[in-house]
Amino acid sequence: MEGRDSSLWQAPQPPDWLARMNAEGDCFDLAAVVPLDAQSLLDHARRVTGLDDFGDELWREPFAVYIRALEEEARLTLMGRLMARNDILLWLATRLRVVDALRRHPEILQQPVPAPMFVVGLPRSGTSILYELLAQDPAAGVPLMWEALQPCPPPEAATYASDPRIDVAHRLFTQWSRVAPEFAGMHEMRGDIPAECGLLMAPTFVSDHNASLHQTPSYSAWLAQADFLPVYRYHRQVLQILQWKNPRQRWLLKAPEHQVHLETLLAVYPDARIVQTHRDPIKCMASATSLMGTLYSMRSEQPFNAAMFENIIMGEATANRLEAVMALRETGVVPAQNITDSRYQDLMDDPLACIESIYAHFDMALSAQARKRMLAYLQEKPRGKFGAHRYTVGPERAAERALFRRYQERYNVPDEA
Repeated sequence: MEGRDSSLWQAPQPPDWLARMNAEGDCFDLAAVVPLDAQSLLDHARRVTGLDDFGDELWREPFAVYIRALEEEARLTLMGRLMARNDILLWLATRLRVVDALRRHPEILQQPVPAPMFVVGLPRSGTSILYELLAQDPAAGVPLMWEALQPCPPPEAATYASDPRIDVAHRLFTQWSRVAPEFAGMHEMRGDIPAECGLLMAPTFVSDHNASLHQTPSYSAWLAQADFLPVYRYHRQVLQILQWKNPRQRWLLKAPEHQVHLETLLAVYPDARIVQTHRDPIKCMASATSLMGTLYSMRSEQPFNAAMFENIIMGEATANRLEAVMALRETGVVPAQNITDSRYQDLMDDPLACIESIYAHFDMALSAQARKRMLAYLQEKPRGKFGAHRYTVGPERAAERALFRRYQERYNVPDEA
């Protein structure tokens, strides 16, 4: 990828084993061999769980839009169909088990979820490293990948570190880098690291996590107009399940997509502590293009149209997204006491000072143990530990700089491209 204009981005070459596997898949009727129709998926989920109550009906429309888009738009390879079917079956099974757990133990819904902290911001703006640093505080409870993927049965404190679901999730998520080795340098994936909220929301079928896995424009268009209030209510229920038998002092959570749903987030979590990250939007979106293209290439033979992708997410779309958040903050819809800022440059230059500023805003104590663990984490995970993420910013993006000037001046965000 190095040296290429992002608009001319091309998918990395698949490993030989994957290319051979997908080529052999051309011998089959893949829709018959790896079915993605609703009946097959629902029947299988019911069979493996022994349950049949999926709860409310709000998930059914996005589920139908999603599986139709997979068949009509995603051009899935054999590996892509296997991965997609497995994802959907896990989401459906989780939905069944969540509904069952809450039916049998309604007291779970009485669990308080006080003042959760949410890291939000543009994709690739430093949300992950900030999230992982904040997670070093022993007082912060984060949903790990394995429990976000399979939250039921509710994890228990006594077996939390040895739960067999850890290995299941680890094998599934590290598979991403076996299918696309370049991905390891872009985003670390393991079964025992903090999860993004998109994975918690996936069983609602209204989540950017689901959209990020495939080129499914009709599903993305449906998602853009969806009501996220039921999704955040489900999100809260899953947190209550996770803390029921393994209590957390306070939750720490993260997802870039929260940035476009802050009003809804606060409707469900009125005492939320929100940390908005800031980085040069043009740099962020060029990095996102590279990341998304690699994600799509894992599962599809469809060439990634990077130029079209950038035209959708960059320029006015991203500027409007940032302007909308500024408007929510300036009008008090997102109260000042609920939100603070983290500049990417500050996080890189002096991570502990950045953390201290966040804690000070929310009048939180940063313990000596938390500080020590954060410093140890930084020493153990230098930049580029898992390989460099190389991408370029096309010169055509320079013309968009003016769109972000007010945002960059408001938060003192330096140009990086």
